[in-house]
Order: sequence, then C-alpha cells, then structure tokens
Amino acid sequence: MPADQDLCYVFADFAANASYKKLPEDAIEGAKRSILDTLGVILAASGMEPASRVAVDLARESGGRPESTILAFGGKVPAVMAAFANGAMAHSLDYDDQTPWGQHASSTLIPAVFAVSERKGQVSGKEMITAVAIGQDLFNRLRRHIDWKKDWFFTTVMGVFSATAAAGRVLNLPANQIANALGIASLQSSGTTEMINATGSDLRAIYAGFPAKGAVLATLLAERGLSGIPTLFEGRYGILSLYFGGRYDRERIISGLGEEFTGGLTLYKRWPAVGTAHSHIHATMALVKENNLSPDDIDEIRVFVGDYHQLMSEPLEVRRAPKTLVDAKFSLPFLVAVAAVRGDMRLADFTDEALGSPEVLAAAQKVVPIEDRSLDWKLELPPGRVEIVMRDGRRFERVGTGIPGSVEAPMSWQDIVDKFDDCVATAATPFPAAKVRRIRQLVQSLEEAEDATELLRLAAGG
Repeated sequence: MPADQDLCYVFADFAANASYKKLPEDAIEGAKRSILDTLGVILAASGMEPASRVAVDLARESGGRPESTILAFGGKVPAVMAAFANGAMAHSLDYDDQTPWGQHASSTLIPAVFAVSERKGQVSGKEMITAVAIGQDLFNRLRRHIDWKKDWFFTTVMGVFSATAAAGRVLNLPANQIANALGIASLQSSGTTEMINATGSDLRAIYAGFPAKGAVLATLLAERGLSGIPTLFEGRYGILSLYFGGRYDRERIISGLGEEFTGGLTLYKRWPAVGTAHSHIHATMALVKENNLSPDDIDEIRVFVGDYHQLMSEPLEVRRAPKTLVDAKFSLPFLVAVAAVRGDMRLADFTDEALGSPEVLAAAQKVVPIEDRSLDWKLELPPGRVEIVMRDGRRFERVGTGIPGSVEAPMSWQDIVDKFDDCVATAATPFPAAKVRRIRQLVQSLEEAEDATELLRLAAGG
C-alpha cells in the first residue's frame, strides 16, 4: 500500500481480500469462541437487563422487512434494527469479551455480522469466521497502537469501523465500497468516557447497539453506491487527529495485516462485571478463601486504586450502594463487597433483589479506596492490590494476579461452554436442552457449516 494512502483504503483492502486459508488456528478458535460467548451474553441479557428490553421493544415496534432475528425474543426485523437490538443486549451485562488492553470488540462486531449474514442468507461458517476474525484483528490493532487518553470512549468510537469492515466482508463488497462504508460509518463514531463513569444512566448498558446499528447502516448504504471520505482516518480533521490528537503508530497498525491475525488474543470474562475491576475482585476472593475470613470480622477492605480504578470508586457513597444494575457492575466498592461476602460472583448477584443485600451493602461500607499512582492505566492496566484489615488487628494483602479469564489464566473452551449454559438459563424465553446442545455443537464446528445463519434461527428462543 502507498504510504500516503489513507488507512481507510488499507483496512478496506484487507477486509475484502483476507482469506480463511490464511487464518491461523488460534484466530479461527478466537472467532468461534467469541461467537458463542457473545451469543450467550445476549441471551442472558434478554432476561436480566431491563434497559436492553427497551431497545428490543423499539426494534420490534418499528416494523419493516423481516430480514434478521432478534435473538432470544424471536421474530425478524430489518437488519439495521436487529443489529441495534442484539448489540444493546450484547454489552448490557458487562459480561462480553475484551482485548488484553481493555475495551470490547465483539459486542458491536458480532451483532453486525449476525444481522447482515441473515439478510444475505446462506453465509458459510468459514465466511462468518473470516469476517469476525477481520473485525477482531482491526479492533486489536487500533486499540494497541493508538495512544488513547480515556476521554473519547474507544469501544464506540473505533468499534463501529471494525464492525463495518466485517459486515462489508460478509456482503462480499469490493474494497472501494468497504472504504466508502468506513467513511459513512464515521457519522456513527462517537461517545465520551463520561457515559461510562457517570452514575444513574442506562446508556452504559446498551451502548453497543449504536455502533452495531451504524455499521450495518453504513455497509448497506455503501452497497447502494454512496461514497465515503477518502481521508477518513488520517486527514487533517480525520478520526485519528480529531479523537486522538494524531497519536498513533501507522507502521505497527499495518504491520503483518492480512498475514497475522490477533483474534486469538481475545479474553473472556469469568465474572459479569467491568473487566477493570477483576483484579481487585480476584484478590479479595483469594484473601477471604485462603485465610478463612468472615466478612463480619473484617474492619476495612483497602483497595489500592490508579486513575481508572478511582473512577469506579467515586462518588464513594454512591458506589457503595448502587441503585441500578448498570452502576453495580461498574462500582469497585460494591463488586469487592460481593467478592468478600459471596466468595464468587454470578449473574444472580446482579438482580434488583441482590442489590439490596444487607450483607453486601454492609461489606461495601468497609471498602476504602487508597490512591496509588503506580496503578494508573497506560496501555495495560496494572493489577489491583487489596489489603484486608481485621477487627483483631491482623492484616492480609494480595495483588490480583492470575485472574480467571486473563492472559495468565485464560478461559478454556469448556469454561466458555459452561458460561454459555449458565447464560442461557436466564434467557427471556426457555431453551430446550437439545437446542442448547445443537447451538454449542454448531459453533464449535462452525467451519463445517454450509449455512451459519442456522445458528441465529436456533437462538431465536423457545
């Protein structure tokens, strides 16, 4: 690629011409794992997060051509609205996968791929895997080689582009049309981190629906001949200048593009809560279990926090007693309290009834954040540190390394299958055991499927 060619053309050429045959095994497995994991989280959200139901109801009321399935609830709507509804559910439990450097690709990417696949029909398993692998790799490259200041919200600002590239690939658009689609998608590239930090809002639950919808809309408009922006990413007022101050490493972003795929690096969550709290959660669980500590005998739980951990701790009294399910999953004091009291963390810990647990709320009052600038988030977030002070004066301290679902302790296929089964059990509509088994089998051997959209018909519910 010419050095002066904008990255939108580089990415479009990659998306249009990447080959399943060149995918390494870990990228194929990473795509399949993310498909099963994301599908499970969507099904769980359908029965657990009221905010996402608002998006589903709107999609169902909007009418239009029956193109793509609303998962768990059934029925088909236009692909744009299916992507919106399914995307809204994909992140609403904060249980979706993430990169090793934080932020989420799949909750935007996979609903977009699902929607256009059904609209097109007869998309093979290999094509669906390839599209997801393309989107994962693009997102990872951008996340890793852009200097992000935690101001704009990376997942929505950049996720719309990786999802658009993948959706364009599903529709077999030529490179010039995918480049146009990326330009069109820039009108859907938005979101500040204030949405994540603020309390009392439902938007943190459903945000992934917006870039998923935007990706499908942009792709369909480009397919009809609408042009994009030839200087989309690297122009004077392009995405990389406007959102990131021009702080990016072009050479590293494109190095090995089309030859090296990074989707196999994707991490899957063991606990349904914001990933940046998992090290503190893990350290707390370990301290309580290893030392047989009773929450009633604890005087203080000191959580050492860097800049981003601190956002999950302020305002402290609000974070200690969150009022919404969304806020609970981003509240470090509440999450640490659940870990101390329950010794584990499950979907059942995030219901309206569970938010009022006297034991958990009492433990949350004992959580005290201690500022530690060595834990500030650069590219990788340092693991959190927890010190538990007992009423009798004993102290126990641990750093949250070896987190289940981390690079050090990744989730296995069986772990993801178990998580999927747990998620399906909370879906809005019951799923017969035979159907659950068939979904798992189909995804695990997806490369053999002649029509991968069978998966979405199975996941329609009932």
